Amino acid sequence: MDEWSPQELKKLQKKNKRLKALLQKYKQQHHLQHALILLSEQASTIPELCSFYPAIQRLLADYVPSKNFYVVLRNPDTGLLELSYFVDQKDGIQTPLVTDQHFEQGVTGYVFRSRATAYFTRETMTAAQQQGKFKILGAQAEHWLGVPIYQDTDVIGVMVSQSYDAKQGYSQEQIELFEVIALYLATAIERVKKRELLESQVKQRTQALTLSNQALNDEISQRKKALERQQTLFQISELASQSINIDDVYYHVHQIMKSITYAENLYIALYDKDNNWLTFPYAVDECSEDFGPRPFAKGFSELVLTSKQCQLIDRARSEQLIAEGIIERQGKLDPSCRCTSWLGAPLKTAQGVIGLIVCQAYNNKYDFVQEDVELIAYVSNQIANVLQNHLSQQALRQSHQELELRVAEKTRELRQANLHLQLQIDERRKIEQQLYHDAHHDSLTGLPNRSLFLSQLERTLGQYQRFPEKDFAVLFIDLDKFKDINDKLGHQCGDQFLIEVADKLKQCIRDHDLIARLGGDEFVILLTQLNERQQAEDVAKRIIAVMQQPFCNQGICIQSGASIGITYSKRDYSHTDEIIRDADAAMYYAKQTGKGRFEFYHPLLGYGNDQQEPHQRHHLMDLHTHFRASDIVNFDQQQPHAQLLDAYGEHPVLGSTSFEQLKRFASDNYELAKVELKLLKYGFNQHQSDIMSLLNCSSLLLDDKHFEGLSHWVGQLTNKDKLCLLFSEAELRFCSANQMKNLDKLYQQGLHIGLNEFGKDRCELSLLTQLPYFCVLLNATFSRRVLQDPRYDHMLQGVLAVTQLNDCMVIAKGPCILNYRSLLEHHGVHHFIGQQHAIAEQQPLHAIPS
Repeated sequence: MDEWSPQELKKLQKKNKRLKALLQKYKQQHHLQHALILLSEQASTIPELCSFYPAIQRLLADYVPSKNFYVVLRNPDTGLLELSYFVDQKDGIQTPLVTDQHFEQGVTGYVFRSRATAYFTRETMTAAQQQGKFKILGAQAEHWLGVPIYQDTDVIGVMVSQSYDAKQGYSQEQIELFEVIALYLATAIERVKKRELLESQVKQRTQALTLSNQALNDEISQRKKALERQQTLFQISELASQSINIDDVYYHVHQIMKSITYAENLYIALYDKDNNWLTFPYAVDECSEDFGPRPFAKGFSELVLTSKQCQLIDRARSEQLIAEGIIERQGKLDPSCRCTSWLGAPLKTAQGVIGLIVCQAYNNKYDFVQEDVELIAYVSNQIANVLQNHLSQQALRQSHQELELRVAEKTRELRQANLHLQLQIDERRKIEQQLYHDAHHDSLTGLPNRSLFLSQLERTLGQYQRFPEKDFAVLFIDLDKFKDINDKLGHQCGDQFLIEVADKLKQCIRDHDLIARLGGDEFVILLTQLNERQQAEDVAKRIIAVMQQPFCNQGICIQSGASIGITYSKRDYSHTDEIIRDADAAMYYAKQTGKGRFEFYHPLLGYGNDQQEPHQRHHLMDLHTHFRASDIVNFDQQQPHAQLLDAYGEHPVLGSTSFEQLKRFASDNYELAKVELKLLKYGFNQHQSDIMSLLNCSSLLLDDKHFEGLSHWVGQLTNKDKLCLLFSEAELRFCSANQMKNLDKLYQQGLHIGLNEFGKDRCELSLLTQLPYFCVLLNATFSRRVLQDPRYDHMLQGVLAVTQLNDCMVIAKGPCILNYRSLLEHHGVHHFIGQQHAIAEQQPLHAIPS
């Protein structure tokens, strides 16, 4: 055979190359077609989304590395990207849920915004992060592939697959296959959702029909029972009008009872209260003939009379009542005739319980049930009235006993009056004890409150001053991440968490130590009979260890902790306020330096004693202070309507801290009021703007002994129309009548008044009507919950309705995020707090002119 020429070989090579390309293209098209067919089958057969996503992952696994796979879809209500399915070899399910904006900040959000497929290796992803395109969150993959999910022309989510193996990347054919699956994924999801919805509606409709039929049957049954009971009552009522003797009445009652329940064995007993005696005027029983009169004892009949209620007693309850000493057996019982079911009902009249009617069954011939109890209770009153009527007629015929009956009646009334008086005395004593307990204990945890703790601390301090060898310590405890528990799990779970914390803390102390809840998430412990500081340190370590256990609810676990400040007894303490202040300062330092730890009090954290060197003390007046201003802006217009001014101090240990936190270092209320008034004057003078200045002010300045200085300064202002003093909702809620009167005086002087931190603890609309406020600043947590819980939206609409009457400006706190403000703007809030900026240089408080 002739050899191929070079030109012919070259042509054959080209044809071979073209055939391989066509074969590869055909293979790729076959894979795509097969994958789409499988996707359509899954969407048509799988009834729930929770099973649909794993099926998609298994489908992709045949063509694309997809061991690490997740799907993120946009929530149409909030506009945020939310996780729909997540499987990862390294990251747990908690990792993508660390923050609310996790996906918006990461590479997933980048793909969603760019609306295009993105493929990154470790190197290209690191470079993109350095360029500021997104943040790398979670474990970094070696290969990352993200494809947008389209619905018509809109991107509704992102489908992602990633590989932690540097050798296992994604080819162009695999990327194309991934894109095609994502292209049809939205349609498949909608099909599964519609099937889910249809099945749910069918179940609901079926359940509704079943309930409707059941309700109809129940109504028919109830009407039949009502007619039967009515006929029974008619029969009993006829006995009252018949002129028959009392024995015939008993017999007819027995026959009526047989028509409504098992009454082969029945007896009627009458109770003589004066003589404490039981008589049995009628009895029919297959096993006993001994129904003679007897004194009041501890039998089943006496139980009905004393409880004045129907009693259903079987063998098990009989043994229980005997074991508890409520019932006592009288003599030996015949084993051949043992009562297995007993039903008794009191015979009540206007004069009280006159006796009882009893049905009983022997040797398991019949078991009385709740329906029998209802029937006998229903007719017993009518039977009692009939018997009472005949007994009264019989009593009239015995006229010679009338005087004795009157004397007995007066004696009984006097005995009841004495009993009632004694019951009132006992009840008042219980109420007084309960009031004392409620006044000195926390209603949520049951722990002692601040008042009881301070009383015990004062006694302990007095004992220490007399006997210095009896050392003590105070531990001030603040829970870490309590706000996260409230925000993520709700206030009800937050309350449950506080209850569990209280139980844990009680396990860490001795029986004679005292633990109390001051309020919120703050607890204090008083340790007595100490020999060394190490004992207090051991208690703090036990508390920190037990608080490291996570708190779990509704499948969500949050790691909490405790920051503890400790102050140990010393001779310099003369008042309990000094002890609490030092323990609080130590706790605050522990929280600022890492949380989940404890610190003993040191003079650098607050006030030292008078014998310390001047450089060791850091008084409030020595702290350098400056002001920062935050613009109050409208959603549409960025020009500020007002500015919120906040004071900050530079503490040598705690660093830059707000004035609200530095208040704890004031020696007394007089110094605190003096400092606060000086800051108000300084902040307003430094601002001097054409727009309104909002300054925080505490209710302390509304006290009569401090108000004169504040009122005098306001009276001297020529531009008071540019000043608005803010008071927190919590403080105004507990203001005295004099403080509210002084607040009204400020308003009458022409000063604007505002309400701060509204909705933090509660949302009292009545507080908004006390003054025509210039503005109301909503608490940041309240504003965020408006977007999550319809109940808070209803509260907000009430606030807006009240404030609109006085042309009051409602301002929302929260992050400076356009999406956040846009959502709140839809709920009716149009003003927000902007970024902070400094308006004055730092200088010591003592250098600021008064």
